[in-house]
Amino acid sequence: MSMEIYLNKNIKEIINQFPKAADILNEYDIACAPCNVGTCLLKDVVEVHNLSSEAEHGLLKKIAQVIFPGKDVEIPKIKRKVAHAAGQIKYSPAIRKLVDEHVYIKKLLTAMPIMLESIDVSSAEDKELILNSIDFIRSYADKYHHAKEEDVLFKKFEGIEIIKAMLEEHDIGRGHVKAALEAVEKKDNQTIRERFTAYKELLKEHIKKEDEILYPWLDKNLSVSEIGEMFSKFSEVDKQYLSASQKYEGFANKIEEKIQHKEVLQND
Repeated sequence: MSMEIYLNKNIKEIINQFPKAADILNEYDIACAPCNVGTCLLKDVVEVHNLSSEAEHGLLKKIAQVIFPGKDVEIPKIKRKVAHAAGQIKYSPAIRKLVDEHVYIKKLLTAMPIMLESIDVSSAEDKELILNSIDFIRSYADKYHHAKEEDVLFKKFEGIEIIKAMLEEHDIGRGHVKAALEAVEKKDNQTIRERFTAYKELLKEHIKKEDEILYPWLDKNLSVSEIGEMFSKFSEVDKQYLSASQKYEGFANKIEEKIQHKEVLQND
């Protein structure tokens, strides 16, 4: 009896069939249960989280005991192309560009809860703020940043379920933004709050997965020449969108300052 067949099943299917598997994954800081997609294969989930050999064996053994209670199960060892170095994450120059762009996206995400507290798009000022935020998401987070991922980085790993899951999350995010824009025209403040909040929660976890798990794994599976080629392509995108990126990064900085100022006033 072997776990081999389950290594090639998607993680949501396993969790749905064996709910205790989610608790086991959480023990190893693998938060698959709340994932919006869940199509990643178990073997990919284990590999991309870069567990030690001992931790990997322990995790799979515990899951095997849930799937085959009381049975003696053979625990396969997942073959890895590259082992990650322990300690602080060191990104290649190409991946570092994407991580740095996340900083500005996170500034807007962090501002959203306070920004949405008393939003009323009947007000010209509030409407402008929401429309500018949507413009930032569509032009900077999506057209500029996600284009680098989708058109360059992720294309090198096409077919991998984890990449498919990340692309699907991009599409889910676009759906939230589209619905928020439609709600602005209807002056539907409640839907704007709901969609912006859903987008914030999605992107918050999405960025965390990329920065801490996916990017380091992709980095380690790229050759020096591939990293150089990717850096060159990213630089071309940067040149093409230079004035736009500066504009939107400035917007992110301003909204961060505005929200921080509002928080100070509220606490006085």
